[in-house]
Amino acid sequence: MAEVVSPVPGAGRRESGEVGRARGPPVADPGAALSPQGEIIEGCRLPVLRRNQDNEDEWPLAEILSVKDISGRKLFYVHYIDFNKRLDEWVTHERLDLKKIQFPKKEAKTPTKNGLPGSRPGSPEREVPASAQASGKTLPIPVQITLRFNLPKEREAIPGGEPDQPLSSSSCLQPNHRSTKRKVEVVSPATPVPSETAPASVFPQNGAARRAVAAQPGRKRKSNCLGTDEDSQDSSDGIPSAPRMTGSLVSDRSHDDIVTRMKNIECIELGRHRLKPWYFSPYPQELTTLPVLYLCEFCLKYGRSLKCLQRHLTKCDLRHPPGNEIYRKGTISFFEIDGRKNKSYSQNLCLLAKCFLDHKTLYYDTDPFLFYVMTEYDCKGFHIVGYFSKEKESTEDYNVACILTLPPYQRRGYGKLLIEFSYELSKVEGKTGTPEKPLSDLGLLSYRSYWSQTILEILMGLKSESGERPQITINEISEITSIKKEDVISTLQYLNLINYYKGQYILTLSEDIVDGHERAMLKRLLRIDSKCLHFTPKDWSKRGKW
Repeated sequence: MAEVVSPVPGAGRRESGEVGRARGPPVADPGAALSPQGEIIEGCRLPVLRRNQDNEDEWPLAEILSVKDISGRKLFYVHYIDFNKRLDEWVTHERLDLKKIQFPKKEAKTPTKNGLPGSRPGSPEREVPASAQASGKTLPIPVQITLRFNLPKEREAIPGGEPDQPLSSSSCLQPNHRSTKRKVEVVSPATPVPSETAPASVFPQNGAARRAVAAQPGRKRKSNCLGTDEDSQDSSDGIPSAPRMTGSLVSDRSHDDIVTRMKNIECIELGRHRLKPWYFSPYPQELTTLPVLYLCEFCLKYGRSLKCLQRHLTKCDLRHPPGNEIYRKGTISFFEIDGRKNKSYSQNLCLLAKCFLDHKTLYYDTDPFLFYVMTEYDCKGFHIVGYFSKEKESTEDYNVACILTLPPYQRRGYGKLLIEFSYELSKVEGKTGTPEKPLSDLGLLSYRSYWSQTILEILMGLKSESGERPQITINEISEITSIKKEDVISTLQYLNLINYYKGQYILTLSEDIVDGHERAMLKRLLRIDSKCLHFTPKDWSKRGKW
C-alpha cells in the first residue's frame, strides 16, 4: 500500500452531485465531431469537464474507455490522463468538448523496429517528471546536532557525486533566506552510501539542497489473480493444486484489459458505512450490476440485497474477525488470521481490499499469507478499520505485502498505526523489514512519513557523552527501528540530511526539520504499546506449521 491515508496533492477529489456548466471550452454539438461510423468510439481522447478539490471547474484531457446506452441516453466512462484511476467516472455528452476530440490511431500493420507490434491504441502514456532540486535554509542555531560518517576505505557511490566530492556544491544559501518548497521523487532504496557501520558525530551545518537520485522500478513478479471464471484478470487456468510456500501480491500490469481498467462495483455497504470503490475488483459478474453490494462487516461475506444481509446476520455468530487477538489497547485491537485456516474470510478480505488497491493482485491461494486486521470496538462488536498482509516466509525481508486503511477511517492516524504495528512484529521476530514494492501513491506518502518521524525521533534522542558529539551508525538505526538499511538511507536522502563536509559524510538536523518533526509528533496521538502485544513468532520453514 501501499497504504491509503491521504489524498494525492493536486489530484483532486471526486465530487458528488451533478457537475454544472463551467467557464471553459464550449461544449460542441454532439454531432460535430464523430467517428466515420457516426459515433464517439472507445479510445477517443478529449477534454472533459470535472470539478477539482478546490471545487473549481477544469477541462483535463481524458480517454473514453467505454460507452453505454441507458434509456436512450449515452454515458461515457472516462479516464483522466495523468490522474489516478480512482477518479474515473461515467459522464454525459454535455461534459465533453467535442471540438478537440482525438481519435485513436490505427494499429500498425507491420511490426515495429524490435519485431514486436506497437502498443494498443488509446492507452494513456505517462511521462515521468524530472526531479527538481530544492534549496536549503541557513539559520543560526544555538544547538546543532549533526551526525558524521567516516570515509570508507574503498570508493563507494554516494547520491549526487563521487566520495571525494561534496554532495552539493550549491547547497547553502545566504542567512535569513526562506527555504523554497521542496519537490522530491522516489529515492531508490538500493542506492549505495558511505559505510553503514562508521560512527557518526556532531558537526555544525545548516541545511543543504537535495541531490536528485534516479528511482529504480520496483521488482515485479508474475502472479495469478483471484477472480471468478467470468472476471479473471489473468490467463491462469484454475487454482493451484498445492499451497505455495511463498507468494507475491505485486500486480502484473501486462494483463490489464479494458474490463479491469474500469470500476465494476457501484457502491458497497459495510456496517454503518457506504463505500465508493476506487478500482476494479473481481466480484462475481452477477453482482456488478447491482446499485449496492452488501457485506457482513464481521465475516465480509457479500449479498445482493439488504434482505439477504439481514437473513445472514441472524445466522452469523462472528462479532470480530476470525483468528487470534494479539493486541488490545483501549478500543483498538489487532487479530492475526492465517490465510490457510481462514481461507473464506481471507479471500473476502482480498476482494474488498482490491476495490481500493490498484497495484496489487489477488489469489485464490491465500495459504502463504498472514493477515493482521485492525478493529475498533464498541457495544456491537469489533469493526474493521484496516489491515495488512505479509508472507509467512519472505526471501526479500518483506514485512508487508498489502496494506489498507478503509476510506471512512483515513486521515485519522490509523495508517501509521498499521505501519508501526508491522515493524513492532518485526522487532519481536528479530528481523528488519520493508514493504513489498510497488507502493500505492498514498502508501508511499504514509511510509515516508513514518520512516521520517521514526528516524528523526532516534536522532533527536541522542545524548552526548562527556562533552563529545553523539555518534550512531546506520546499522544501529536499522536495529533499533527494524527498518531495513536501504529504507533508512533513502529516508535520510529524502530529508536532505546526508551532506559532505571537510572530507566526511555528515547528517545534519536543521532547525526547520526539528520544528516540523515536533509539530508532527504532537498530532500523532495513536501509538503502539509494545506491552499490550501478545505475539509469538512461528518458524514457517517447517511444513508442520502450515
